[in-house]
Amino acid sequence: MGGGRWIERWEPEDETFWRETGKRTARRNLLVSVFSEHIGFSVWSLWSVMVLFMGPEYGVDPAGKFFLIGTTTLVGALVRIPYTFAVARFGGRNWTVLSALLLLLPTGFAYAVMEPGTPYPVFVLVAALTGVGGGGFASSTANVNAFFPQAEKGWALGLNAGGGNIGVPVVQLVGLLVIGTAGAAHPRIVLGLYLPLIVAAALCAALFMDNLAPVRNDTGAAREALRDRHTWLMSFLYVGSFGSFIGFAFAFGLVLQSQFGRTPLQAASLTFAGPLLGSLLRPLGGLLADRHGGARVTLGSFAGMTVATMVVIHAATNDSLPLFLAGFAGLFVLSGLGNGSTYKLIPAVFLAQGRRKGLTGTAAEAYGRRLSGAAMGLAGALGALGGLGVDLAFRESFGTTGTGTDAFVAFLVCYALCMGVTWAVYLRRPRTAPLDCASVR
Repeated sequence: MGGGRWIERWEPEDETFWRETGKRTARRNLLVSVFSEHIGFSVWSLWSVMVLFMGPEYGVDPAGKFFLIGTTTLVGALVRIPYTFAVARFGGRNWTVLSALLLLLPTGFAYAVMEPGTPYPVFVLVAALTGVGGGGFASSTANVNAFFPQAEKGWALGLNAGGGNIGVPVVQLVGLLVIGTAGAAHPRIVLGLYLPLIVAAALCAALFMDNLAPVRNDTGAAREALRDRHTWLMSFLYVGSFGSFIGFAFAFGLVLQSQFGRTPLQAASLTFAGPLLGSLLRPLGGLLADRHGGARVTLGSFAGMTVATMVVIHAATNDSLPLFLAGFAGLFVLSGLGNGSTYKLIPAVFLAQGRRKGLTGTAAEAYGRRLSGAAMGLAGALGALGGLGVDLAFRESFGTTGTGTDAFVAFLVCYALCMGVTWAVYLRRPRTAPLDCASVR
């Protein structure tokens, strides 16, 4: 290890190295990464909670609230692209410290302005700043991908992302507790609780994480990944899985209020459960993909999401809240599994691509690691934009028809397309297989 907590030699595919020193170091970095990303997701999700505190005295209608959520989703998606390459430029430890400290800006500003009478454009600006919380996923994923060997990437990436995703239901649960005890007039309690946690995340990263010297910024990898069709195909699949998860997680409370007339307390008491289920099951999706192939698990997830969406549409048209909640729970569970399996699929596909080019052994592994890191960042950004699509679909549907049914029909079409792409590209066996890698299937 070099000065400033830089590790000069890192060979996770070397079994001896991994057993003697690599595994322990990688898991320590993974643990801190999960905590930091968890706080980042919580901050990114703040406005899914803040809008529940915004009663009539704020003068913001449901469409305006969906716009606030959409704004933070959009910015969170866009910042994922530079965050992806920040790890190689600054080091995983260094960037985690800095990105954690950046979370103080939106949280502090929200604390300052969260009260009736604040002009709506100010809320939009603060919601946009909150998007930096979504960027941490891209940088932490790129970092974890570099630390772990191919055989453990599904589990590690799933645990990292799942632990981060849990930040969504946790902040929503905190919001529920505040509304249930102090009332809907005290959103600053939620914000005040997170300020010291942000500092703790930055401090833990500084004390316990490492930078990997072999991981260097490679703009050529980004350009090559952009030219590869699999980057775009897997990004589309991630739009269907993660876009659904984050879009539903942010909008669920507002959907309950708008579709079924729930009060803020009633909505908050139900909002956190779905994202919690999806977050907890994301590592399982990665683990199942490690064992059975990312494409098989991904196809099954989208098939299940198609059925769950049909249940939700039936419940919405028949005004059945219990059935609606059951269908939505299914969507969260299945999108969580699909998130884990899709991200496992990305490094497996690029490893197979390297072997197709005639590379073997460490050369194929290096090629797969190089391109998959870039592709993951791009897929993560586009997947988060899928969450924006969910928010905009709800906004348009409720604005024109007063219900979310039209939005759910659009989601149904998307899942059917995702199923078709998964089967046609990664499972169908043509005369000349496009990818010769068992872990893909």
